[in-house]
Amino acid sequence: MHTALVIAGKDLRQRLRDRSALLMAIVVPLVLASIFGLIFHNAISGRLTFKLGLVDQDRGPAAQAFVAEALAPLQRSGLIAVRREPTLGAARSATEQGKVSATFVLPAGLSAAIGHGRPSTLRVLGSVDATIGTQVAQSIAQSYAERIDTVRIASAATGATAIGAAQVAATPSPVSIADNSTKSRQLDAGTFYAAGMAVFFLFFTVQFGISSILEERRDGTLARMLVAPVHASAILVGKLLTSLVLGFASMGVLAIATHFLLSAHWGNVLGVAALIAAGVLAATCVMALVATLARTPEQAQSSQAMVALVLGMLGGTFFPVAQAGGLLATLSLATPQAWFLRGIEDLTGGAGPGAVLGPVAAILAFAALTGALAFMRAGRLIAP
Repeated sequence: MHTALVIAGKDLRQRLRDRSALLMAIVVPLVLASIFGLIFHNAISGRLTFKLGLVDQDRGPAAQAFVAEALAPLQRSGLIAVRREPTLGAARSATEQGKVSATFVLPAGLSAAIGHGRPSTLRVLGSVDATIGTQVAQSIAQSYAERIDTVRIASAATGATAIGAAQVAATPSPVSIADNSTKSRQLDAGTFYAAGMAVFFLFFTVQFGISSILEERRDGTLARMLVAPVHASAILVGKLLTSLVLGFASMGVLAIATHFLLSAHWGNVLGVAALIAAGVLAATCVMALVATLARTPEQAQSSQAMVALVLGMLGGTFFPVAQAGGLLATLSLATPQAWFLRGIEDLTGGAGPGAVLGPVAAILAFAALTGALAFMRAGRLIAP
């Protein structure tokens, strides 16, 4: 064991001197987490606000009901922000210039038409560059139109000949919004990208240890160690320890740094520690298996980078793949990254360390499978 520790210490000092491990393990993931967090902050955190315009040519009770019952609740929730325009021309200009995503046009005579059961049109002017905002506006208009139809049907059943604004206001909306943020398992942008970038670059970080065996073999130092009183298993253990130490150091530093710098909330410390331990072990086993399939350090680095990229993308470290559903979401569960992020989601929701037992077990199963395959091929890696 002493020999393995000496080898690991030598490799760690070597990696720290060339700064490559420091950049890959800490600097790059921290910078990318900051950038992605800022870019996708509103979209992932659910605080996206759509700017919509309003032209009120009616100024009657139906228009007032539309503003009070259809728009005001959504404004209070923060989903939309309403900009009033004086004329239809000003509304078209604001929409074309991107000041609003879409504009509601309440035509003159809308209240009279609704009150007497005559047809009328509530138009939505949408921007071709803001399709989502336009769809939101169309949904709001459609919801209001359905309320009007509901009132008309009810009035016809009772024999009423006119519809009042009070009846429209008293009719429940077909669409309602409930704030479920305190129970949501969806990560905020800062936490998602902090955890995602940390576990993504973890697979690049741990390769510095195990792949160095191939560098030793290329440079001839592996053959000299094997003829010395050094057992082959001690060399392998030393390289694995290097990967494990680099992995733990990277994840630990990033968890602490992103908590203070990006306000990332990782959750229960014990639960996070269990996820990190399982993740580091899985990453090391995967990179060890890939290294046994390579003949040169260059082959190992390119293959390991490809595997890390595919697993990271499929595991949802850049985008929440689980929300896509279907086959892609199912395939993501075959990656340790997806289970790591799922465990972080549970912890950020206020759960204790027991909540991550499932994700940890899945990650360890992945580590056991790849580790067993790597162990069976370890002889090829150590051979001079």
